[in-house]
Amino acid sequence: MDLDATITQRLQMSHRAAEALESQRSALARACELIVQTLQDGGTILTCGNGGSAAEALHLAEELTGRYRTNRQALRAVCLAADPTALTCIANDFGFDHVFARQVEALGRTGDLLVVFSTSGKSPNLLRALHVARDRGLTTLGLLGGEGGPALPLCDHAIVVHGVDGAAVQEAHQMIMHILCEACEARFPAKAHA
Repeated sequence: MDLDATITQRLQMSHRAAEALESQRSALARACELIVQTLQDGGTILTCGNGGSAAEALHLAEELTGRYRTNRQALRAVCLAADPTALTCIANDFGFDHVFARQVEALGRTGDLLVVFSTSGKSPNLLRALHVARDRGLTTLGLLGGEGGPALPLCDHAIVVHGVDGAAVQEAHQMIMHILCEACEARFPAKAHA
């Protein structure tokens, strides 16, 4: 294994992923406005993903409920991949394809936003969650990779990171997630923490 070549390749893929976001500034701005407006209107941000994308979904939810850079009001967010008891109960009783959809059915309401993280846009459990969200009147935002997959037409808004591998897509999604957090902290004023 040529370690130098591996490092160079990973850095190049990350750079290409960041460059891919440059051409999507308007989609990024819309996503920021969408998440801020949802929160300002009293809605909840529901997030989900599988594997590394589940970690990113959890990261977004915890940054909103906790803090990103500043002490400000807690913002309504729930990661649907965070509760192992819910995931295993639903998977056991209904199948893994239902682990997010069942939670959207239980927790989602009109005015909420479902944010799905996926490097391919093909995961059956995410597709089912998007269908349920649409049926229940939630708005949907997809942070996707590849060509967006079957998830793309199910999303009201999407940012698709093209032309890089799954690892670089996740790195780009991490940048997007931090941009969303920056937008929220710009709109929700800092306050003294008790």
